[in-house]
Amino acid sequence: MAGTMKAVVFHGPGDVRVEQVPVPACGAGELLVKVDACAVCGSDLKSSKVGNPRIKPPRTMGHEFTGLVAEVGAGVTGFAPGERVVMATTVSCGECFYCRKGWRNICMNLAPMGFSYPGGMAEYVAIPALAIRNGHVVKVPAGVPAEHAALAEPVSCCVNCMENCRVQPGDTVVVLGAGPMGLINVCVARGMGAGKIILSEISDQRLAFARQFDPDVLVNSATRDLKQVVLDETDGLGADVAIVAAPAARPQEMAIDLVRRRGTVCLFASLPKGGSNLTIDSRPLHYGELRLVGTSDSTPAQVATAVELIAGGKIPAAKIASHILPLDGIAKAFELMTTGEALRVVLKP
Repeated sequence: MAGTMKAVVFHGPGDVRVEQVPVPACGAGELLVKVDACAVCGSDLKSSKVGNPRIKPPRTMGHEFTGLVAEVGAGVTGFAPGERVVMATTVSCGECFYCRKGWRNICMNLAPMGFSYPGGMAEYVAIPALAIRNGHVVKVPAGVPAEHAALAEPVSCCVNCMENCRVQPGDTVVVLGAGPMGLINVCVARGMGAGKIILSEISDQRLAFARQFDPDVLVNSATRDLKQVVLDETDGLGADVAIVAAPAARPQEMAIDLVRRRGTVCLFASLPKGGSNLTIDSRPLHYGELRLVGTSDSTPAQVATAVELIAGGKIPAAKIASHILPLDGIAKAFELMTTGEALRVVLKP
């Protein structure tokens, strides 16, 4: 396939352009995908503002994409033109210690789409042979709208969270932070069987937005004692799981006071380098036999689970994809994210 295409290209902090670039070739072992939706991640916004050492400009941005297979490279089996696909978009090496254990999301040589490889904010994207060889491409059932399928990557990160937290049907789950990923965690927790979900937030704007996702209990933790609310809702025991989706130290420090004995605390949100130290009372960890876990990215199997949740209607995808814009709307997308008006902006080439 020859010619040029429209793409969102990162040239440096404060310099993201929509421009014409060559349509990628489909090499041996690769797939060429015609992109019809790419969601905009918070990491895309951050890169646009302050850059990212993993991105060597110029680089086509975007990793939360879906599209239809346009060409199948020599030697690739199991895929046909016209099939809808998504990706576990942080490509693993398949050879390191972690890959051999099946933990591809924490591979020692991760190479993300939109960072190491040209991404999906474009009319076409070439999926590298390494990604196909290591099982990173996941098919999507026919009939799933493109703007919903594009959510598979962020949903899969929350699937990873639920699996790391060992969420069981009927569990009480507390989510701290009602930003985009906090709300997606609420949706995935519900979709995976949580019995009661308590959501805390301090922003009135986010609290108002969060109501449409129907948490069982919505708490402004700036004006109410969150610990007491959780105890009241759990007959004094504490929650089974607390997920900290707020990128701040204080919620991470307080989360251990919200779970029952043998409960789990997950540090879902990352803290900035240089500001990530915590002060935690170790006694509840010790005497309560608590589990304190982190979670990062997702595996191909978790992307497949995310696709099942979306295709099965267990995730309110239409609410999560709050704004649909063309590729030329990337600046507007960043604006909507900065002001907090959007949950997930989806670009449609």
